[in-house]
Amino acid sequence: MVVVTGTLQKEAWDRKVLPPVEQVRPGLWSIPVPIPNNPLRYVLVYALELDAGGVALVDAGWNTDEAWTSLGDGLALAGGSITDVRAVLVTHIHPDHYGLAGRIRESSGAWIGLHPDDAVMLESRYGDTDQLVANMTHLLVDSGVPADKLPDLTLASMMMKSMVTMAKPDVFFEDQKAIELPGWNLRTIWTPGHSPGHVCFYSEDRRLLLSGDHVLPRITPNISVHTQQFHNPLGDFLASLLKVQNLEVDEVLPGHEYRFADLAGRLDELIQHHADRLDEIEGVLREHPASTAWDITLRLHWSRPWDEIESFMQRQANGETLAHCVLLELHDRIHREGTDPARFSLADC
Repeated sequence: MVVVTGTLQKEAWDRKVLPPVEQVRPGLWSIPVPIPNNPLRYVLVYALELDAGGVALVDAGWNTDEAWTSLGDGLALAGGSITDVRAVLVTHIHPDHYGLAGRIRESSGAWIGLHPDDAVMLESRYGDTDQLVANMTHLLVDSGVPADKLPDLTLASMMMKSMVTMAKPDVFFEDQKAIELPGWNLRTIWTPGHSPGHVCFYSEDRRLLLSGDHVLPRITPNISVHTQQFHNPLGDFLASLLKVQNLEVDEVLPGHEYRFADLAGRLDELIQHHADRLDEIEGVLREHPASTAWDITLRLHWSRPWDEIESFMQRQANGETLAHCVLLELHDRIHREGTDPARFSLADC
């Protein structure tokens, strides 16, 4: 059971407003940066005061003028400014975490850090995206997405390119390696699943885990088969949950929602959620053998009615279904036949 420690953040979440800028610990600030047209509403950027002067940021926010202003205002409340930023530690490549990193570097000269498995995707995701779109089209066709929905789902993420100032990282984070930040003892923990190069940052002496999107207090992060993902993203994610299971952590500082305690309890909930989803998919295939991924997706339970889910989120839902199907395949619980579209059935059918 999650124990809420960010009570002001939780109250703001329940009221659907932006939470306040907060000093979480001495020398550590939480700054909410708004996300446009997104149910998550904001990303939590963390500012770490450095002994040598200036601050390091964990994540950055979307590249919008509103986000830029909010980040600057938040740093001002903490007693600084954008020009005081010395480093941007990016947990993963998604626009709400990486989007402003390049703009921050242009203004402050800060270095940008990213895991190599996310860095390698930058050009194909935020530069020349023709091959990415072609690959996504093929993935959706193979999933059984109807022809009339293909354009919307294929191009659903292209608007996000404008939310990123693409900047190659200066520093590559490696699993279990210390990060050089004066006054801070942080260690990188590579946690693939939500993205191939997702990382968390662990402070052993302060007993803190900055978890990005790997562990959130209320929702489960999107774990999808994607043309740029590893083959078995759900398997990677579940293994990554176990990597942080035994850390001595008093408080988790996530990328969204609110701070919380009882990391082990939350990990148990996430593992159980995916076990339940695997069972649900097997139940669908028991009743409807030879289903496409899209067929299965439409028959699963989602947090809101399907018709209220936007195209990009529908694509993510299909990707989540595929991720679960891949794991079931690898454990010989289901099998697939054919292509364009592929169809899934229980292993004993």
